[in-house]
Amino acid sequence: MTVKVAINGYGTIGKRVADAVTAQDDMEIVGVVKRRPSFEAFDAVKNGYKFYAAAEEFIEGFRQEGIEPAGTLDDLLDIADIVVDCTPKKAGYKALYEKKGVKAIWQGGEKHDLTGLSFNSFSNYEDAIGADFARVVSCNTTGLCRTLWPLENEWGIENVLGVMIRRGADPWDSKKGPMNAIEPVLKVPSHHGPDVITVMEGLDIQTTAVAVPSTLMHLHSVVVKLKKNVPTQDVLDLWEKTSRVMFVEGKYGVKSTAQIMEIAKDSGRKRSDLFEIAVWKDGVHVVGDTLYYYQAIHQESDVIPENIDCIRAMCNIETDKWASVEKTNKALNLE
Repeated sequence: MTVKVAINGYGTIGKRVADAVTAQDDMEIVGVVKRRPSFEAFDAVKNGYKFYAAAEEFIEGFRQEGIEPAGTLDDLLDIADIVVDCTPKKAGYKALYEKKGVKAIWQGGEKHDLTGLSFNSFSNYEDAIGADFARVVSCNTTGLCRTLWPLENEWGIENVLGVMIRRGADPWDSKKGPMNAIEPVLKVPSHHGPDVITVMEGLDIQTTAVAVPSTLMHLHSVVVKLKKNVPTQDVLDLWEKTSRVMFVEGKYGVKSTAQIMEIAKDSGRKRSDLFEIAVWKDGVHVVGDTLYYYQAIHQESDVIPENIDCIRAMCNIETDKWASVEKTNKALNLE
């Protein structure tokens, strides 16, 4: 079975999901959608994706720039099994998807209430099997789940305290910078903790957030009280065998997110994407029953594998989450 996937919103996340779908052997891109003829619209055409306008009123604008759409989003939904919605939050396409009877996945910028089902590959893959609508949780939530879920599964967690040190803007965003300030998020908890609970129900987690003048990555400082005393080495061994988690080490010169992104560039992946969560191995410490660690999140790409797994679950391609994770990882060249 080959699932026919549409991408509504060919931007930062949409273009990465499109390429990730193309790398799989059990799904294919049947079309991508844009509202206006941005540089990414030309990129989509160059990459051979069948191109559609968001609605009739946008077609002429594309024609004037030399792009002939194959139709509109409405037409594309007639041939798609599932649509990955990567449009700006609150774009309001759910009613159209329901009318067309097409399954849909949204991204973490949307609220959990939009679908009633949030998704993370490790935490709740089974909940998405056969579902009509789901939301892949945000980049920061995905990162937290990647390291917290194994701890909860192996030893149990009493509580989590996390500080999200957030980049002030994405690398491509010239509207928010330069930023010469450190800006605390005054709402406590920040949205990240409650978002984790949508996929790790019952977890006691509190988070705060601070925006800093960087565009490269997010960084988390995490304190976890475990339900039992565990040696530091046992935590390292657990994460060593955890998919989509990689170690970096300060002793080898990786002392900041800048060096982590240099590693990503050296990996040879398209756009220098880092699908894994980077954990500082020499920053992991357990004191009694309390674990301290730091991790870095590439906000543009860490949710991409989860989108692929979510497609498989919702379309009933694979009911075993680890089989899907392994298949996705292999196609995307993750260890």
